[in-house]
Amino acid sequence: MDVDAQGVRTYYDELGTGEPVVLLHGGGVTADSWQGQAPALAAQYRVLIPERRGHGRTPDVDGPVSMDIFAADTAAFVEALELGPVHVIGWSDGGKVGMSLALSRPDLVRKLVLIGTELTHAGGTAANQALLEPAGLEFLAAAFRPQYEPLSPDGPEHFDVVFAKWTQMWKTLPDVELAALKTLPMPVLLMQGDDDCVRIEHTAEVARGIPDAQVAVVPGSSHGLPLEKPDLVNRLLLDFLADPQAAKFMPLGDLRS
Repeated sequence: MDVDAQGVRTYYDELGTGEPVVLLHGGGVTADSWQGQAPALAAQYRVLIPERRGHGRTPDVDGPVSMDIFAADTAAFVEALELGPVHVIGWSDGGKVGMSLALSRPDLVRKLVLIGTELTHAGGTAANQALLEPAGLEFLAAAFRPQYEPLSPDGPEHFDVVFAKWTQMWKTLPDVELAALKTLPMPVLLMQGDDDCVRIEHTAEVARGIPDAQVAVVPGSSHGLPLEKPDLVNRLLLDFLADPQAAKFMPLGDLRS
């Protein structure tokens, strides 16, 4: 199904009933990436998975893209469906969009989860930073093209256009001002694999800056954590959404020392 979100004809999947949970997919992928989480969350929540402009079944829009633009689109999506404040779960680039939304429109975010999300360039691992080199970009294009071409209403030939936009966004992405995180009023869960593209030290630094932050580092997992260990990820998510105080996976007193 789709909805007009301030001029962006946004495709989304929806399942379940209850409090709304919005899942934000990573860069270059689609709503289908949440296949390991959507059914489990939908047993207790109304799950909505929008595809951002130029991704999946949502058409591209003229002009550049940025995390702030994607966040504004997400706010428009939430308001178009009259969802009120929602739980937001973002993975990779989706986490960056979720953080931008939480900082700009905290009235729309009830709880926030970031999975495998660095908020500064220095917060990424060397392998993550290498993805912006020519060989890394070639690898990403080869991974994303097969997901884009069969679904895009703009046609398979438009992939090069959107990939150029994403590349420009990734190369010029400003760091999130970590001092701004102290203004976040909602509980936040920071989740990542122990072999993720995010430095664990960075996640600890982010947690120290958020008034109500919790951290889950999952052993034996990478940036594909939600697909690699879906049952564990789902249990952590459901515990956090139901009762944040019952889901303190790492003592933040230690992180803040």
